[in-house]
Amino acid sequence: MFYSLARALLFRLDPEKAHNLTLRSLNVLHGLGLAGLFGAHCAARPRTVMGLEFPNPVGLAAGLDKDGACIDALAALGFGFIEIGTVTPRPQPGNPQPRLFRLPQANAIINRMGFNNLGVDNLVANVKRAKYRGILGINIGKNFDTPIENAADDYLIGLRKVYEHASYVTVNISSPNTKNLRQLQQSDELENLLGRLKEEQQRLAQQHGKTVPLVLKIAPDLDVTQVIAIADLLLKYQFDGVIATNTTLARNGVEGLPNAAETGGLSGAPVRIKSTTVVKQLSLALEGRIPIIGVGGILNAFDAREKMTAGASLVQVYTGFIYRGPELIGEICRELA
Repeated sequence: MFYSLARALLFRLDPEKAHNLTLRSLNVLHGLGLAGLFGAHCAARPRTVMGLEFPNPVGLAAGLDKDGACIDALAALGFGFIEIGTVTPRPQPGNPQPRLFRLPQANAIINRMGFNNLGVDNLVANVKRAKYRGILGINIGKNFDTPIENAADDYLIGLRKVYEHASYVTVNISSPNTKNLRQLQQSDELENLLGRLKEEQQRLAQQHGKTVPLVLKIAPDLDVTQVIAIADLLLKYQFDGVIATNTTLARNGVEGLPNAAETGGLSGAPVRIKSTTVVKQLSLALEGRIPIIGVGGILNAFDAREKMTAGASLVQVYTGFIYRGPELIGEICRELA
């Protein structure tokens, strides 16, 4: 009830202003000890994935809290794990505004944010201040002006900076809003990137006395041959997990709607089938050897169950959370009990 009223007010605002206001308001509520009153009441449904114990299988996808400025308040809402970022080595403003658009008739969002963030050092400082001690994923990317042939250097910087502060680290090569980024999903470039990251993970594990899992986040706009090629490389380099999927460049299901012609990545209900298809293809190719986190178009408990049936071990929400609020977390937890 409360979130429905809040959403009605927030949806009267520009989407990016509403987003920023929501995060500030959550922090205020948390400071007053009230954020938990609006959270989902999820009974513990622990499961071990990537050697980590998740209290429940419903996570927050990266993108909502890019700078890790709202970790404690978001944790109070009932998530089993939280992923922050995408963060880049250097601060960057992202793409020009407006860059975030709602498509409420389709329970969807289009964004072309462009990895706007205050840089990895700022994010690390925020993580150090947070009291949250649950599962925290940190999503890393490259700066927009780093040449694609030097992209691995940015990912290595990010990995080194966040390693000791993360429960797992996600390598985001699938945002459609940074020029040429998805080129890194091609076999030769991906092999170089995964190999260098795995080597660095092993070095950092010795340095810090712990192994922090590495996870790759891929796009829904891949054909089965590409998915299989990526799966083969994940197995070759013994990556610890894969997130399927990011947003889509396709516009299936939103044709003719207001804002549908805006450029950027489409998320929400229209990407559900594409995302689930990639989860199924990965599951077949990986044969259970690497866990999958399913994300994309999860608007209700049925959608979450669909991802799990397709082969996911955990799920993440983002657009569904924008449209449904904390109620969605509890609904999924009960379905997956």
